[in-house]
Amino acid sequence: MSDVREYKVNGVRLVCELAGPADGPLLLLLHALGEDRGSWSAVAAALAADGWRTIAPDLRGHGDSDHPGDYAFEAMRDDVFALLDALGADRVTVVAHSLGTIVASLVAMDRPAAVDRLVLEEGPLPFPADPPRPLVTGPGPDPVRYDWRAVAEAARQRNAPAARHWDGLAEITAPTLIIAGGPTSHLRQSDLARVAARIPAARLVTIDAGHMIHDTRPADYLSEVRAFLHDDAPSPRPRG
Repeated sequence: MSDVREYKVNGVRLVCELAGPADGPLLLLLHALGEDRGSWSAVAAALAADGWRTIAPDLRGHGDSDHPGDYAFEAMRDDVFALLDALGADRVTVVAHSLGTIVASLVAMDRPAAVDRLVLEEGPLPFPADPPRPLVTGPGPDPVRYDWRAVAEAARQRNAPAARHWDGLAEITAPTLIIAGGPTSHLRQSDLARVAARIPAARLVTIDAGHMIHDTRPADYLSEVRAFLHDDAPSPRPRG
């Protein structure tokens, strides 16, 4: 049984869905651009049944959370920091997809002691987008559950990412699993391999499912995630 709660953090209201035992280890689920907490429903239910206390927020600008107009990736990182503080959580496992992987990687590099393990599905890609992402200039004709300005701001940041987004990967101490979608993904898979090589305690697996792995092949996705979360994490590589 899930529980929807609101938290006022970092100046914004985040709507979050929680599931699993209240005393279970905390697992944070961060969704992709243009999606919301509902994208994790099946994954959250499965992991909650395993004993995790899952929390899936609508990121700022998405779903039922506030749409403040400021969508810097660092602002989203700070939202997560403030949410963890509001929950009284010293340690968390983070599972993220696409845009969420950028936020998750910033959390893990800037507060490394707080992150136990990290699962990054189809991201992050801290390299200039090639070709550059188009900058939308207004809302589309159809109603959506996100602020169009979040899409424009994400494109701007993907076209010219901050150097910290790459440099800081080497400072992540959490064991990390990167799940790539293979040749049917629109993302350059060699770039995901570069990210995996940059994070000291990371490994890369491929599930040939395209970008939406946890939707397209949920059983295979959960199998990899469960193995990693339970007992299959790599040891950190020594820093040279």
